[in-house]
Amino acid sequence: MAVSTPIALLLTAVCFLGFYVAVPVLASSSDDFLQCLSTQVPSQLVLTPTSPSFKPLLVSSIRNARFVAPATARPPLCIVTPTDASHVQAAVRCGRAHGVRLRVRSGGHDNEGLSYLSQRPEVFAVLDLAKLHAVRVDPREATAWVDSGATVGELYYAVGKAAPGLGFPAGVCPTVGVGGQFSGGGQGLMMRMYGLASDNIIDASIVDAHGNLLPNKKAMGDSLFWAIRGGGGGSFGIVLSFKLRLVAVPPKVTYLSVTKTMEQDAVDAVTKWQTVAPALPDDLSVRVVVQQRQANFQSLYLGRCSQVVSTLRDRFPELGVTSADCREMTWLQYVAYIFFGDAIDTTPLDVLLLNRTMPIGPFLKNRSDYVKKALTNNTWHKIFTWPSGAAQGELILEPHGGRMAKIADGDTPFPHRSGVLYNIQYVQFWNGNTAAGNTSSTPDWINTMYDYMAPFVTKNPRAAYANYRDLDLGVNKVVGGVSTYKSGKVWGERYFGGNFRRLAMTKRKVDPTDYFRNEQSVPPLTLIRK
Repeated sequence: MAVSTPIALLLTAVCFLGFYVAVPVLASSSDDFLQCLSTQVPSQLVLTPTSPSFKPLLVSSIRNARFVAPATARPPLCIVTPTDASHVQAAVRCGRAHGVRLRVRSGGHDNEGLSYLSQRPEVFAVLDLAKLHAVRVDPREATAWVDSGATVGELYYAVGKAAPGLGFPAGVCPTVGVGGQFSGGGQGLMMRMYGLASDNIIDASIVDAHGNLLPNKKAMGDSLFWAIRGGGGGSFGIVLSFKLRLVAVPPKVTYLSVTKTMEQDAVDAVTKWQTVAPALPDDLSVRVVVQQRQANFQSLYLGRCSQVVSTLRDRFPELGVTSADCREMTWLQYVAYIFFGDAIDTTPLDVLLLNRTMPIGPFLKNRSDYVKKALTNNTWHKIFTWPSGAAQGELILEPHGGRMAKIADGDTPFPHRSGVLYNIQYVQFWNGNTAAGNTSSTPDWINTMYDYMAPFVTKNPRAAYANYRDLDLGVNKVVGGVSTYKSGKVWGERYFGGNFRRLAMTKRKVDPTDYFRNEQSVPPLTLIRK
């Protein structure tokens, strides 16, 4: 049985505007920064635009072709590829001393390119953590330390090999970097059973805004440890590694994939799904990908096929599930199968899950919503028949409920808990001019669909998922070299709800001068500019 959702679409599933008061940085400051790095970081770990390896490295993990041309046209001063915590500390200290900011990336699946691209006229360097990718599993404690530069695939492979009865509830795309995904939450098909990836972080190490290494949560304090577990990346420091609580998985799990067209009552099935999926047993998750007038239902059950077929026949007969729709496998096989499909039958899992390189995909734009009240059948009919023109779009519906509803909104920065039925990710992809990098010509489907959905989703504020970063929600205004709380609140409360103020208070405590700053970084609360 082949996975019906194309790999190119699954890559998008997990996997410039604003005001700025420029602070001039002299060329000599840039030279001084590079000179400072040269005394503390081996030269082969610092690449400048004159190096033949610079451009290939810069674009190596860019998945959204929309940002290739802007990233190469306005490149960073250099790319630092640390292999040790001391190199990260040196980059921060040199950057602060010589007026060079850092953009930090761990994987490159970045919806708005903020980890390697600045929309503002500032001198910056990229800190690429890909060489910090170790995973250290302790099967007896059911824990693992994972470096921020590891991919989700590397984590899954290490856990599955070292401890076959254990797993971890993160996303479905193996080439996503854990540093970015965990910092913003980390949704996946086991979140109804075990919560988000960030809900299962039990310790961490971080380099703070002054270049100090804080090796554990005791050293960083409660507020900073709280903030980095779902408060978004790029605001508080550079997380080097996370300690994870691993979760139990049975010897066999079941994956199902059922596709329904409109002629096969797809609209009725999705309408029913809205209330059924969040109320299913916690160990069963059914998500939906809506595209080209059809719905693909993808289900993970932590158990055998016979039981999930029985449950879905009883609770969701509209889906028409049979045992022929099942594929039983180990959890490790499943995390490869949902992305690579039948390739797992002919290709070793280590080749699939440990490969960091993927071709640059199409131009992409992502947006998101949360739903607390089920949409009507008539509304879904309009969604299914929404015109797309030459561009292609899809909706990815992720059910909540289960464990997600049992965690308090303030336990971590991620607030979308009780009462949420499901999350929507809108994805539009199109063939653009990679050389020109025409980022302003997003086709109309995604924005017209997003506008249409306004009456049916959360309000005051209209919520969004931080890992589906969306600059159309607003960007920071910078006054006197510091992002203002007032401008950040516009987009911040949509990602973090009432937790945004607490995040800004933490920012004031750990980075009051706003060294770690990007277009949607959390601003320090006390430095308000009207």
